[in-house]
Parts: sequence; C-alpha cells; structure tokens
Amino acid sequence: MIVVLLGPPGAGKGTQGERIADALGIPKIATGDVLRAAVKAGTELGLAAKGFMDRGDLVPDEVILGIMREALAQPEQAKGVILDGVVRTVPQAEGLAAVVRALGRTLDMVLVFDIADDLLVDRLSGRTTCDTCQKPFTGLRPGAPCPDGTGGTLVRRKDDEPEAIRNRLRVYHAQTAPVLQWYVEHGANVQRIDAVGSFDEVTARALAAVRR
Repeated sequence: MIVVLLGPPGAGKGTQGERIADALGIPKIATGDVLRAAVKAGTELGLAAKGFMDRGDLVPDEVILGIMREALAQPEQAKGVILDGVVRTVPQAEGLAAVVRALGRTLDMVLVFDIADDLLVDRLSGRTTCDTCQKPFTGLRPGAPCPDGTGGTLVRRKDDEPEAIRNRLRVYHAQTAPVLQWYVEHGANVQRIDAVGSFDEVTARALAAVRR
C-alpha cells in the first residue's frame, strides 16, 4: 500500500502520518528524510542533492524523485509506505506516478487533511518556540520561559505571524488545487479527512478511510 498525504501547513498531517504508519505497520517517509539519508550515505544522487543544497539552490524534482525511487525500492517499503510532503505540484505528482509504475507498484490512496484557513491561522499563530531548544509549544505567550527548563525564552517565529501563515496557505491552495484535480482525472482514490478534532479522532477517520 502506497498512500500520499496532502494537507495545508498546520493540519497535522505529519503527526497523523506517523500514527497511520504505526497502526498499519508500515514506514512513513518524507522528502526531507530521504534527502538527508541519501546525503549521509553518499549515494550518487545524494551527492548531487548535496551540491544543490550547499549552493543554497532547490534540489530539482528529478533528483528528489530519483532518491525517492531508491527509497521505495528498499525491502522495508515492500509492504507499503506513507509518503508525507513528497507531492506538492503537478510535475511532482506525475514524476511520482512514473516512479511507482517503474517499480511495478500502484499508488493506492491520496489522503487529504481538510481544515478551514481561519482555524489554521488561529492554531499556528498561537505557537511559540523556545529560542534555546527550538521545541514548539502551543497556547503559551511569547516572552514566557521555556516549560522544559532550558533557560530559554519562548518566541514567535516570523513564519508563524498571521499574515505569513495566510501567505503560506495561499501558496498551498494555488499549488494543491491542480494536484488534486490531476489525481481525480487520473482515477486516484482521493479521500478527504476532516482534520478538526483531537489527534485520536482524526486518526480514527484516516484509518477508517484507508481500511475501506
């Protein structure tokens, strides 16, 4: 089973991806994970990616997809895998589809975590980060001491300011609407999950969709 996760920043798809993967007994991998692993391993594609990263350039889709193909070909992915953050644009969706076909496998489902923008702005703008340990916290004001006792102070990152969040959401919607349309047109099993509620409630909805 190969499942692609989609959802706006702050929808909780990273956390839910971990929970779904644990429940199904399969791994979850993200673009950043496979990039770092390939760079650390010193593979040919990993070294190519490192060159772009060292120059401060975006790693091209063809390099990322090549690394993703290597990752999906590993024995531990044979039973299935949850893919988080792998697809953000139509060319990436097309590229992943080609990789999956080349491996003789199928993409079984696209899970989309839905939540209203206003709720996301409230959720993310209420997040602060310790300036020492970098751990995020929710519901604590900037200027408060880190609850973990690191001696640090909680600050609000610039990308957690309401207008910055709204801009990220505009970018997400502009990129993702065509991606969802592409998947629908190509007959993918797209399941939309209500991402409002407790972690357990959202996980239950996602697992029910997957197990259907």
